[in-house]
Amino acid sequence: MGRIGRIGRYPVRWHNALLALWTAVWFFVAERHGAVSWHYLRTGQQLLFNQIPGGGLALYANHPELQIGPVSFLVAGLFAPFPAELGEKLADAFMSGLGLYMLVLVGRAAADHYRGTGLNHKRLQQRVLIAGAAFIPMWVEVAVRFAHLDDVLALFFTTLAVRALVRGKATAVGIFLALAVDSKPWAVGFLPLLLALPRTARLRSAAWAMGLVAVAWLPFYLTHLDTLAAARFTIPNQPASSLRWFGVHDAATPWWDRPAQMALGLALGALAVRRHRWPAVVLLAADARIVLDPSVYTYYNASVLLGTLIWDSIGQRRLVPWVSWLALISLYGSALLVPSASTQGFIRLAFAVGSAAYVLFWPQRPPRNRRRRRAQDDRVSPLPA
Repeated sequence: MGRIGRIGRYPVRWHNALLALWTAVWFFVAERHGAVSWHYLRTGQQLLFNQIPGGGLALYANHPELQIGPVSFLVAGLFAPFPAELGEKLADAFMSGLGLYMLVLVGRAAADHYRGTGLNHKRLQQRVLIAGAAFIPMWVEVAVRFAHLDDVLALFFTTLAVRALVRGKATAVGIFLALAVDSKPWAVGFLPLLLALPRTARLRSAAWAMGLVAVAWLPFYLTHLDTLAAARFTIPNQPASSLRWFGVHDAATPWWDRPAQMALGLALGALAVRRHRWPAVVLLAADARIVLDPSVYTYYNASVLLGTLIWDSIGQRRLVPWVSWLALISLYGSALLVPSASTQGFIRLAFAVGSAAYVLFWPQRPPRNRRRRRAQDDRVSPLPA
């Protein structure tokens, strides 16, 4: 259904072809002024492999400004053999391609999640197309304009974890979530996805996640205790930050801010799973990040748009994925069109609070076939004594 050709053994769907064209348009728009932060990745991978002094396991102790996981530096090393400018272009193209692949993964995850419920696959493709059209501009922002490979990998591995979760691959869920955290520490907020696994598989998946996180990070901490200083690295508290609306006017990151971000994301994600709304976990963690972060870089919005994409594709069945477009207009549109920094912060706060309340508490109707099965179970269940 909806095939327009094949790439190898795999059919090309019409909505994926349109999204590929849409990605190409945004890629060429952003590429002219792209790779703003790629030098951090290039320097970090050189430090990790001791190509310049002060690196190796002392990397984070000597350079706490590199708030980037070791897996990201390893992947950045793949582009090191090329001339600097060519390496940047190849990295940008690679990261853009990952965004397209993530759209395919989310679509397949949604199809698997709703299998046996009378899912209309054409409507699902339309939903992924409309939500994906909102996702792509923010993905190109993080992947091409800023070239934040660490954020890209954290979101990519999280998408793989969502796909594995739907397929019941508990070990893979733990591995992919660990790789997300090992790429960018703030991905800790996505760990409540582990709670969506069956109870019998949850402990095994969590053990894989914790074990691989320890393998990646402990060598730095055990060999250089000054690595702990990286966790206290601060950035300016910008005027457009939502923190200002909480009365936080510190010049830089308050000491409690990073722990509060992680705690809030974990708590909201756990609540979502408890309320049988695990597809909201990524969005809720992203909401916690943007509402409590002292900075307001537009590439932060990519995590929000991935969260809305997952929610609009898996968490609800409306044809029009309005949450994704509301996120794009509110967060990216306000950054471009609203001159008042304070107003931008309020819009960010309002979106985070409103979207969190919506995905957690708005009434949701289960698919028809599930409602029918539930009614049949109620009719045949014996009455309590």
